[in-house]
Amino acid sequence: MARTPVAPLRPGWVIVDGLPLFHRYAEPPAGATDEVLVHVHGFGISGTYLEPTAALLSGARRTFVPDLPGMGRSMRPSQPLDVPGLAAALVGYLDAVEVERATLIGNSLGCPIIVEVASSFPDRLERAVLVSPAGGVNNQPLRRAVRQMAMDGLREPPSMLPIATRDYLRFGVLQSLSLFKAMTRYPTLERLPHLRVPTLVVAGSRDPLLRQDRIHVLSALPHVEAVRIPGAHALNYSRPQVLADLITAFLDGTSLLAATARHPGAELLVIP
Repeated sequence: MARTPVAPLRPGWVIVDGLPLFHRYAEPPAGATDEVLVHVHGFGISGTYLEPTAALLSGARRTFVPDLPGMGRSMRPSQPLDVPGLAAALVGYLDAVEVERATLIGNSLGCPIIVEVASSFPDRLERAVLVSPAGGVNNQPLRRAVRQMAMDGLREPPSMLPIATRDYLRFGVLQSLSLFKAMTRYPTLERLPHLRVPTLVVAGSRDPLLRQDRIHVLSALPHVEAVRIPGAHALNYSRPQVLADLITAFLDGTSLLAATARHPGAELLVIP
């Protein structure tokens, strides 16, 4: 029996590029803002672990959490998708749910996918939230990335383990190798300046996949703020209330400094 998404998210299916794609969605009450939030998951995993944060944010804005093609419950395309292919599929998903522009909230690999959307489909992006961005040289070669993911697994809540195990087993070894190669080949730093919309970056203080001393790379962005909060890599799952509060402040244009002050250990980062 299929699990039920975290309320008020509801399960559903749409067709993207001729294949069934599973997603979760929530419609806000009448009178809510027209802004749309789309949550973009990480490497080889479904959007299940994004549900806690997405559910908290869904009360004021239309919310969508898709499983990108080949991941989670969505059908696998005939050829593996690289980062540009996943970005194109995400835009195809926006078409399927009739969303012209959206704020994209990505975790891990979801962040390079958002950068590619900004580069190739800039008119579809309203704002961006990059949570635990991954995919740089710090995650190469594959054996290092595997060690980092194993270390992160020990730092995540135990309830994350069955979600990740199920999704990674379903995704498969060959697909994982193909996507890892595509992820490490993607020129994130070269494409980063294309991210010209207002951007929030959130990093976990105990994230083994992220080099926090490289925050200076964000100086290429014209409108960016960065926050560090206690936690590891899957902050959307392990720290949903903190993350939702920060994202809400960012979307509403209220003080991020005040939002961080409400949560012990959270701090605004200075971008050189």
